Amino acid sequence: RTKSKCESEDITRLPFTAVPVKSEDDEEEAQWSRDACCSTGQMEAEDGGEEQARNPEPSSEAETEDSDDWDETREVQSGSNPLSDVPLSHDRPDMGEKPASCSKTKNTGKSTFPCSLCGTGFTRKGNLTKHMRVHTGEKPFVCSLCGKGFTRKGDLKRHMRIHTGEKPFVCSLCGKGFTTSGYLNGHMRIHTGEKPFVCSLCGKGFTTSGHLNGHMRIHTGEKPFVCSVCGTGFTEKGTLKIHMRIHTGEKPFPCSLCGKGFTTKGNLNEHMRIHTGEKPFVCSLCGFTISGHLKRHMRTHTGEKPFVCSRCGKGFTETGHLSDHMRTHTGEKPSTKNTGKSTFPCLLCGKGFTRKGALRIHMRIHTPFDCSLCGKGFTTSGHFNGHMRIHTGEKPFICSLCGKGFTQKGNLNKHMRTHTGEKSFVCSLCGKGFIEKGSLKIHMRIHTGEKPFPCSLCGKGFIEKGNLNKHMKIHIGEKPFICSLCGKGFVEKGNLNKHMRTHTGVKPFVCSLCGKGFIMSGHLKRHMRTHTGEKPSVCSVCGKGFTQKGNLKRHMITHVGENL
Repeated sequence: RTKSKCESEDITRLPFTAVPVKSEDDEEEAQWSRDACCSTGQMEAEDGGEEQARNPEPSSEAETEDSDDWDETREVQSGSNPLSDVPLSHDRPDMGEKPASCSKTKNTGKSTFPCSLCGTGFTRKGNLTKHMRVHTGEKPFVCSLCGKGFTRKGDLKRHMRIHTGEKPFVCSLCGKGFTTSGYLNGHMRIHTGEKPFVCSLCGKGFTTSGHLNGHMRIHTGEKPFVCSVCGTGFTEKGTLKIHMRIHTGEKPFPCSLCGKGFTTKGNLNEHMRIHTGEKPFVCSLCGFTISGHLKRHMRTHTGEKPFVCSRCGKGFTETGHLSDHMRTHTGEKPSTKNTGKSTFPCLLCGKGFTRKGALRIHMRIHTPFDCSLCGKGFTTSGHFNGHMRIHTGEKPFICSLCGKGFTQKGNLNKHMRTHTGEKSFVCSLCGKGFIEKGSLKIHMRIHTGEKPFPCSLCGKGFIEKGNLNKHMKIHIGEKPFICSLCGKGFVEKGNLNKHMRTHTGVKPFVCSLCGKGFIMSGHLKRHMRTHTGEKPSVCSVCGKGFTQKGNLKRHMITHVGENL
């Protein structure tokens, strides 16, 4: 009766039809409900994989699907009142007072059902009961398949769709299905291009508030989700969950064709392209088809380095490289500041490292996979299996164009570039392209003059370790490659192959102008100068030119005795 009287008083004060209006306590309660739903939705996103990761925050529509969970306790949803923007006669925001409500006493302004632990007030006892689970940790709704618990029945109902695979909300444009209407609404923004959540610092837009919140941590540097094993911090809970699989070894996404496991669904999808041969990304500049990381590939053409050091301004193509670089400024040691635990700890001996690559090198000390034929040890079964193919001669990865076999898939991928002509690694100084990143790195030493591999006997430097190894054979007199016909020895196998042509008479390098054949490409190159008239070797005394450097040396003898 009191409630009806109160409502009638409100009606007499307004010239229009009364609509139930939420009090500030109801707004707090609804906010708690949304937060709980969002956090639950985020957990489902992590379990559900790629779909939920893109849409971490379901909208209120996702909550309203399961009305059976709220029949007795649900409050009026915010935004449902068309008059919410019209100030009522008892609303006094200028004085900071809470609007009067029939569920509160007018004198005290206290909620009918306040939480005894945090003081949050609720207008209904059922909502207070649900709120108490935040403090007690109670999760009365348990999944019968995996044992995961939930605070609300509706959350359990949505979780069950992970097991059943049910996706009742289907996009009318692309046909993709989703477990909740909230995820579908977020997905639709991909088609419409709508990004309603805008960063106030850099202006970047996002399709969901969850993505904006995660982005804001880039500006603040906040990493609230910390790994309990190694102390590494993350901006998102889902990223921490994926990171933990490094420590636990969990790989929940197995390949249905070869059985190989992966820590993320995205990595599994990328792996599946090896079996299907799908290459969905085409570079608009070089035309090469790529199975993944098109954005990263494009940086080889544009030279873009979007990850810039805030201290010295140096740019990097990948965020991981920037993270490694920042340690040169911070002086970060193998322990983190807060936990004292190693950034990249060895799980076998406990030694810590600041870089993942350093840990990988260290792991070679622990070699559980030993080759019984040569005694070489390996840290993983994959590397061990690849090594065994050297002994067995097995080459399971065959080129579909020329039939050449390879022991590893990566080597086949590199080989394929010789057919496609792709040279995605381009020198920024001279424009020369290379098939492999390592080849570009070695090439850059020609420009810089760097020769990091010096001979310990004569001091001569080399840009590659392989060249140093060949050079060392000169000092020790080793000539392991022996001609089977005349017994002559050679330092390199390539030189033996060239020598064999003197016995066989094969001349694979033919002049396109006169048809003359040559044993080596260098001989053909010198011969071509007789046609072009080019004389690149010029005498510094008299200016006379020669086609070969040897001829120039002989000519220099004629100047001996002259006043140079």
